[in-house]
Amino acid sequence: MKQVAPPPCPQWYADNEFNVGLWGTYVFTGNNWQDDRYIESDHAFGGGIDLKYFFHRYFGVGIEGWAVDARRAFEDVFIDLNNGVFDVHTGHESRAVGSVLGTLTLRYPIPCTRFSPYLFGGAGGIFGGGESTKVVVNDGIIRTEQTGSESRAIGQVGGGMEVRFTPHIGWVSDFSWNFVDGPKNNFGMVRTGVNFAF
Repeated sequence: MKQVAPPPCPQWYADNEFNVGLWGTYVFTGNNWQDDRYIESDHAFGGGIDLKYFFHRYFGVGIEGWAVDARRAFEDVFIDLNNGVFDVHTGHESRAVGSVLGTLTLRYPIPCTRFSPYLFGGAGGIFGGGESTKVVVNDGIIRTEQTGSESRAIGQVGGGMEVRFTPHIGWVSDFSWNFVDGPKNNFGMVRTGVNFAF
């Protein structure tokens, strides 16, 4: 009896491929919003894009950019000791907080499946947050002022899973922990979206 070799498994991930990912994101701070010194919000939603090139199927380098709508709360104080005015309330402002990072990705496409778990890390800059409240005293008037945003360094580590629907279209979901320069700034990020492979 003649032995017939089974057909080879389909290849869902190429040895050398360029990836474009589009995703939605949810960000949550590692502290209470009152204690956070950069995002200054309990959580925020947004989206992003990443571009990667994979060498020999397992190693990828890329660039990632994202932005979220972070609603900030702050104490707004106006006291006029000369005229007996005392006004203290909580103010709010929505602003975009975003980041651009260079990334390194290690993935392992599981043979004969559509699944590929991955680990990643990156470094870059974050912008749009870091405002603070200053107290100003002048001629019997005490009031607060808000400083502008600051740009800072950021590092990122995380992991996730990609599932390919075709060799060129997949779905990614992952989690990362982000380290922003300075104390009480770190945050988690959950992302999910579509990945296009070329």
